Amino acid sequence: MLVLMAPISSLLCAVALLLLGNGLLNTLLTLRGVAEGYSTGMLGLIMSGYFVGFLLGTWLAIPLVRRVGHIRAFAFFSALAAITAMLHLLLINPWVWLGLRVLYGLALVSLYMVIESWLNAQVSGERRGQIFAIYMMVNLGALAAAQQLLNLASPSDFVLFVLAALLISAALMPITLTRQAQPSLPQTLHVDLRQLLRVAPLAVAAAVLSGLALGAFWAMAPVYASLSGFDTPGVGMLMTSTIFGGALLQLPIGHYSDRHDRRKVLLWVVLLAVLVALLMAMLPAGPWLLGAIFVWGGLTFAIYPIAVAQMVDQLHSDEILAGSSGLLLANGVGSVCGPLLAGLLMQQFGPQALPLHFAVTLSLLAAYTLYRLQHVSDLITEPHGHFIPMLRTSQAVLELIPEAPPAEPEFVETATDTDADTQTPPDEVATATETGPSTTAP
Repeated sequence: MLVLMAPISSLLCAVALLLLGNGLLNTLLTLRGVAEGYSTGMLGLIMSGYFVGFLLGTWLAIPLVRRVGHIRAFAFFSALAAITAMLHLLLINPWVWLGLRVLYGLALVSLYMVIESWLNAQVSGERRGQIFAIYMMVNLGALAAAQQLLNLASPSDFVLFVLAALLISAALMPITLTRQAQPSLPQTLHVDLRQLLRVAPLAVAAAVLSGLALGAFWAMAPVYASLSGFDTPGVGMLMTSTIFGGALLQLPIGHYSDRHDRRKVLLWVVLLAVLVALLMAMLPAGPWLLGAIFVWGGLTFAIYPIAVAQMVDQLHSDEILAGSSGLLLANGVGSVCGPLLAGLLMQQFGPQALPLHFAVTLSLLAAYTLYRLQHVSDLITEPHGHFIPMLRTSQAVLELIPEAPPAEPEFVETATDTDADTQTPPDEVATATETGPSTTAP
């Protein structure tokens, strides 16, 4: 393990420090916004700005990284993120915060892109899966640990803002001291969402609706916890419980989905998440709510990776990378809308509107999944895809996934109906039927 991690230790240290600062700041801002008297609708709009910046940075960061190189780009965006974090403290105005969140989201996705493209260059093919797993563990561990930093000071004080900026700035140190050669960025993938919708509509729907749910969680769960009666350490525990649930339950759910009809597994996961969300809406602040949100996190964090695996089942190998990029974009669109919608609902109906938002959003996914199971045949290409626990970061991480091919793909037109769940291999044609039970082709 040490031999495996030695060449990438500086990159892992950088991402750990970066996500400690980022995880702290994201939760801190919502708590400070509540203390400043911002409405939940306004807070939802502010936190949506982060995901808008995330989407913009996906396209805007690549030219700068190509122009100045990875180390200089990382230094630039780290400085931008740290400055933005401090400006939230100096300029306490909701509309200013909205602009700052867009800038911050742009900086964060650019930093992800630098680290992940660098990881890709350092990892050989046979070790790619192990490195991806380690990277995701560092991501989740840093995000969980960051929530406990809330115990160090009050959100109304300046200390936590300074600490977040310091951690983000500290991420510069291992990167600027590394002796590893700077890699070149791959060409930007061409993503045809319309084609992806024709090939794998269920995967796209799962990506969008899981983004609606989890985008609202990251943005509004601290507000929900605070208004429900948790103190600041309790807010940190609620966030940590959800992240740990996502980390611990993804693997068993994923292994089960690899051995059964993935659409049926997705349906049961989503239905259970709906039931747990409804239970959360009835529970007061306390240990039972923490337990419920642990289970909800484990179920909901698994939806996007299941969507990726379900999409891989339906694509040829040379289409997987572009398809994964399309799902990343679809998930980002849902993440932009989730905080705004949840914030408006919480402003109108109170904090319990957040778990109800989860329940309604995931119920829509359950209904569509059931429709696909009952009315549309499913044809799976070979080899069968595998579930890989993952978080939504940047497009660069997709090449680190073992199933992702190195070359830039192009979608191949299918011979099936546009409503079919999958492409048809050249040697066989399957027609989606609108009645009768669904079947899975070998």
